[in-house]
This record gives sequence, structure tokens and C-alpha cells, in this order.
Amino acid sequence: MLIGLTGGIASGKSTVSKMIQAKGIPIIDADQIAREVVEPGTKALQLISEHFGQGVLNEDGTLARKKLGAIIFEQPKERDILNQIVHPAVRNRMNELKDQYIHEGHQTIVFDIPLLYESDLFSLVDKVLLVFVDEATQLLRLVARDQAGESDARRRISSQIPLKQKRKRADAIIDNSGTIEETKNQLETIFRQWNI
Repeated sequence: MLIGLTGGIASGKSTVSKMIQAKGIPIIDADQIAREVVEPGTKALQLISEHFGQGVLNEDGTLARKKLGAIIFEQPKERDILNQIVHPAVRNRMNELKDQYIHEGHQTIVFDIPLLYESDLFSLVDKVLLVFVDEATQLLRLVARDQAGESDARRRISSQIPLKQKRKRADAIIDNSGTIEETKNQLETIFRQWNI
């Protein structure tokens, strides 16, 4: 079974991911892979520097994320071009890892994909597990976590599809507003229902 684990910013998805990993279930982390596919020497980084110019590279040849971020934040067309470079590389690497884990005999694999809904990656997974918190909790946690102002936190939350809306297409939902123990119990229940 291929499970897509997702949530919203500051919903507690990383906490649930660690719980799943502790069960010995392999996690394929989309964010981590997105960083790996643009490391020096990769085809994706070469394409990025060819399109956006050497100015988006640091002196050591690594990607200057803030500089690139400033370009794509202001220009949606440029963001689309970046996505056309990075997304296929990420998907290829995720599929390589999936095949490797299947070859190793794993029956369950979890894709940790923060933007599963936004990138419409439902075709990659059999089930979607959504980590949910209400908007007030999400805002409080994000402000506390990133030490940024409330307006910055609101802007970042609003750049994603609202968690309320994501509930509709989820196969199971973990309400992460309570204690770690309550979250763990919900995960155990879902995994029993899915025969994991």
C-alpha cells in the first residue's frame, strides 16, 4: 500500500511521519528529495542556472534559495518554469526509492508530500492520510515555530489549500490538535483499519 501523508504548514505532519518511521515503515520525503535533486552536479541545478542565470547560485555552486525564491515569488510564469524542472526530477527519484523499497520486500510505503493536493499527486498513492488542525491552532503553532509575525504566518498558510478543504479528499484524518498520545492512538486505529 502506498500512502500519501500530507497536511498543512505547522499541522504536525513531521510528528506523524516520525511515528510511522518508528514502526519500520519507509518514508519517502518529497521535501528532502526536492533539496537533493538541486544539489551541485545535478541536471536540475544545471537547468535552473541556465534559465535563471548564475545569480541564483552561491559561490560554492549550491542553489541560492532566497534569491531564486524572490524571482519566482514575484513571477508566476517563472515559478511554473522552475516547477517544470524540479517536479519531474523529484517524481523520478521518488519512484526509484519506491521500487527499491518494494524490491526490499516492504508492503507499505509512505510518501511524505506536504503539497500533495496543491501538486495533484493523488495518482502516486493508494490512500491519503491527512494531518489536520484547526486554523487557529495552525496559526499559533506557525508563529511560535518560525518566530515570524502573524501576518507572515497568515500569508504562508493562505498560500496552501485550506486544511478544511483537504478533508474532503482524504481517506483518513488525524486530528493533531490534542496530545502526542492522542495523535498516536489515531494513527494506530487507522493502520489497524488499513491492515498495516
